[in-house]
Amino acid sequence: MRATRVLSAALLALGLAAAPAAADSSPSPSASPDGKAPTQAGTSFRTAAEMDQGQTATASASTGDYLYWSFPADTGQRPTVRATVKLPTAHAAQTWQLDVYDGLRRRQSCQYGAATRTAEQGTATVDLACVLRTVRAWSEPWANDPLPGTYYVRLTVLNLGSADLGLPVRAEVRADSRNIGGAAAVDGSLGKPLVPGIAVESPARKDGSKPAVLSAIEPDDGWSSHWWSSRWVWTAVGGALAALAGIGGYALTRGRGRPAYVPPGA
Repeated sequence: MRATRVLSAALLALGLAAAPAAADSSPSPSASPDGKAPTQAGTSFRTAAEMDQGQTATASASTGDYLYWSFPADTGQRPTVRATVKLPTAHAAQTWQLDVYDGLRRRQSCQYGAATRTAEQGTATVDLACVLRTVRAWSEPWANDPLPGTYYVRLTVLNLGSADLGLPVRAEVRADSRNIGGAAAVDGSLGKPLVPGIAVESPARKDGSKPAVLSAIEPDDGWSSHWWSSRWVWTAVGGALAALAGIGGYALTRGRGRPAYVPPGA
């Protein structure tokens, strides 16, 4: 029976361990038409230009400006933000930085990617990238985990000589996500996504018009309900495998009973 229990536990662990690998194979969301992408950037968190994932937002600005965009990210997504800055023909060495903040305006660290790069004198473009951690449905108040809601992108130059101040630049920013699924599932969820104005949303009007909100940004298929994930499937599969292993182990170890030639009570 001990061998049966060990075999059952091993099969159960094997079924559950397969969940992250299968979940990571989820396809990326399809790109939205670029016709609706913003063609200018905001200058602060409050004026950040809203864009959907899969869109390429563009903006013409002056060197030294702070450029802001925002996009929605939901539970189970691992956002990747990329930016390309087209520099003027003549310029000195410049260091550009890409920062990403969550709905609470907490700066989120990059898992990998070059979020800060220096463009040497005469360089035509500089490319930046930041791959965030997977967005979680819930987190401890003291933690800095990414949570579902609005994410802010800030693009700026760090060191700038007076001769380059005000020179024209053109920026392109794009945000995409990979759906991780049940591999990142946690127990618990937020009452509301971290979207500006969602807590002060006015009630629906009698004339049927939409209530006023500070931000209407959300994923194309709406915010996740947070209760379903692929972890449920793999848990059920693991339980079924464990039950079958237990039945098979019992059938192998119980034997055929007492031989006919052995008298009862012997």
